[in-house]
Amino acid sequence: MMAALSPPTLSSLPDSLLLQIVVWLPPRDRVGVARVCKRWRRLVRDSFLWRHVDLSSCRISSKILWHLLRNYFQGSLWTLKLQGSLFSFRKQEVLTSALLQALGKRCPKLHQLSLMELDLRSFQYGCMPSSLTTLELRCCEIPFVWFQVPETPCTFPRIQQLSIWNVPAFSNQHLLNIATQGTLKTLILSEVYRITDVGIQAAGPHLKDLQHLALCHCSIGDSAMHFIGRHMKQLHRLDLRSNSLTDAGLLCLSGLPNLGILCLRDCSQLSPETILIVCQSLPSLKHLDLSRIDFEDKIFQKIQLGLPNCTVANNIPCTDSSAIS
Repeated sequence: MMAALSPPTLSSLPDSLLLQIVVWLPPRDRVGVARVCKRWRRLVRDSFLWRHVDLSSCRISSKILWHLLRNYFQGSLWTLKLQGSLFSFRKQEVLTSALLQALGKRCPKLHQLSLMELDLRSFQYGCMPSSLTTLELRCCEIPFVWFQVPETPCTFPRIQQLSIWNVPAFSNQHLLNIATQGTLKTLILSEVYRITDVGIQAAGPHLKDLQHLALCHCSIGDSAMHFIGRHMKQLHRLDLRSNSLTDAGLLCLSGLPNLGILCLRDCSQLSPETILIVCQSLPSLKHLDLSRIDFEDKIFQKIQLGLPNCTVANNIPCTDSSAIS
């Protein structure tokens, strides 16, 4: 009777339930529990635990990454996040060309790679795993010639989603190189000061299938909007965060047939009249973000009333409905 009333222990749980628990542990702790017993060692090697691996919160070396690749990642890895030591006094090697090539060979399901604070200037783009469809670079250094399809016949990644955050070297030529591959569906560029109107003009004709574009705090102006409105007719979402965008540029976006989300955060030079005119010309618009634009409360309300099928977001709550004239 006493044995029947005793509380269950971890050992009494089925493997399927234990895996659902262990998957929430950081990778370092997962490897640690493998020392408990043979059963735990077998569980920790289950491919379910190593599909999505986030190592961005810990400092690792290439030696540790090799160990994880040989013992846990093979055949199971889908997404991987890594953080280097680019801004640290104690720099240590995290990635090597050999490691990248090994990831490509041993992890054929790897489709998403996020790299933070890594120096990639010694890497060739051809070293990237050919299975990649999503690539995110944050605060990284990259070569001046990259994203270029190799001249010699070889496999290379067909990137569909590219996110570049605060990568100083990313330039108009990098953008053109990746755009000419014709595979991009999502392009997010934030704090990339080398991207200019000229770069958008050159890449625009190659981005006809783009569905999500974000240009946040880049060196772009009204001219870039002309090429966005002209070439990128499949856009579903457009994020523009620039205090250099004026009414003339915004008018170039009129009539984008599939645009459902438009973010104009920080676009302080836009007039409410032009915003309303352009948004009324967008047949699919469902969400408009005007956060951090210093309009009066009644102006926001007028914009909302003029867009009955669209949600307008702003930082100022609309409280006085009688102010509408």
